[in-house]
Amino acid sequence: MIKSMRSFNTEGPIVSKHHYGIPPLDRMNLDYVLELIHSHKYFILHAPRQSGKTSALLALQDLLNSGSEGQYRCVYINVESAQAMQEDIPEAMGTILDELSMRALSSLDDDSLEGICADALALSRPGLALRRVLFRWARADPRPLVLLIDEIDSLVGATLVSTLRQLRAGYDLRPESFPQSIVLCGVRDLRDYQLPLAAEAAGLKGGSAFNIASDSLRLGDFSEQEVRQLLGQHTTETGQEFSPAALKRVWTQTCGQPWLVNALCKRACFRSPRGRDRDRPISENDILEAQEELVLERVVHLDQLADKLREDRVRRVIEPLLSGGSLQNTTARDYEYVRDLGLIAPDDPVRIANPIYAEVVPRELTFVLQKGLIQEAAWYLDSQNGLDMTALMKAFQAFFRQHSEPWLDKQDYKEVGPQLLLQAFLQRVVNGGGRIEREYALGRGRTDLLVLWPQGKRMQRFVIECKILRGSLENSLKKGLAQTAGYMDRCAAEEGHLVIFDREKKTWQDAVYHRSETCNGLPIEVWGM
Repeated sequence: MIKSMRSFNTEGPIVSKHHYGIPPLDRMNLDYVLELIHSHKYFILHAPRQSGKTSALLALQDLLNSGSEGQYRCVYINVESAQAMQEDIPEAMGTILDELSMRALSSLDDDSLEGICADALALSRPGLALRRVLFRWARADPRPLVLLIDEIDSLVGATLVSTLRQLRAGYDLRPESFPQSIVLCGVRDLRDYQLPLAAEAAGLKGGSAFNIASDSLRLGDFSEQEVRQLLGQHTTETGQEFSPAALKRVWTQTCGQPWLVNALCKRACFRSPRGRDRDRPISENDILEAQEELVLERVVHLDQLADKLREDRVRRVIEPLLSGGSLQNTTARDYEYVRDLGLIAPDDPVRIANPIYAEVVPRELTFVLQKGLIQEAAWYLDSQNGLDMTALMKAFQAFFRQHSEPWLDKQDYKEVGPQLLLQAFLQRVVNGGGRIEREYALGRGRTDLLVLWPQGKRMQRFVIECKILRGSLENSLKKGLAQTAGYMDRCAAEEGHLVIFDREKKTWQDAVYHRSETCNGLPIEVWGM
């Protein structure tokens, strides 16, 4: 008989007997949440996908239905199944009420809702059915009713408008004749809900359809301490340790994004044949290999985020980050939307949320191009199997001259197109054994790349600075050399390469050059194109 063991969870809510996990209620300001519920408030809980929202709501439901908080009737429902009905309000309301009826039976052993829902659908117009059900259900029991609605922002158009307005319309009847407290949960904050009405030319914002929300709370990522606590559960139960470097790498690569933490460790500890050897500690290299597998397989979590890159409001935030530009053409709504998606960090300075997402973004934007690039190892390796970066950059210069214009013409991310092209070219090379670490930051006017290549027992380190020529070449060169030298010093790199892209070039003969420079005693190769 195979003994059941707990594992890292990447699918659905946490089940404590099956999964390692941080107690969901510990991840929110529980005292404040309970205060809002006790005070008859309606509020928002939001966080990026696969951050633990559903686990938190289910734990809150259990708390309110038992123990010291057991004076409530609390029901969790997920309305995502109504998304398929689009703006068909009768079908959507029927689906939502069916979900409510099943959850009431499951959570409270209350079978009364089936009849109440059937009556409401028969007697009410579709736009009043949910309100009628909640009115009758709240009055049927003296215990206050609390409703937790998950995936609310999966509803669209008139269906979302109708749902929010019915909840708002009963607000003044609480708690005797309507839910005392309602929590709306989704990826986005309510202010960003897009509510286009088929019969109206102008869209309607979520806030105006549900202006009774008293607060909007965000469920945060894991802290570094929580990451260590999660990984420590695996060590306690299996005896398998994580090396100090592996522990640090999990934190630095994920910045605590819950799904990424679990996905890395699940692959490293359970899918890898080496990782399944419990006598062998998990190493830093195990974590990096797991990361590469996640990126290459384009797993659903990462693919969903990558799909958002095609949206204009996402591009207006991400493109300046990739190029080191500014957010001058970006609205506050654009920024808030991309932050709510989890693509950028929730705090300042504005930056890609974590190194894994920073890896995914350029690789997704150049996915088709990379598939068409075939690199033979012989020409870019030296006699000691080290990486010959100068030969590689010369090859890229020729490649850029031949392919850049037709490729850039088809790109939405034109401002950062040259840098993406370089990254795609390098990626196909380092996939043979090395890796690229990327740094992006607003306002620096550059993209920083660190190419790592194993050569025997040592690791080669190459710094590449990418800049778009603005103003005179002399000024760009002076600033770029200083930046490259500083980055080399910080990364302990053995070689530095400064790439200057001239978007205003008259001819290729003017733009393409290679020269050797020195800055702060460090030799730097300069590549113009």
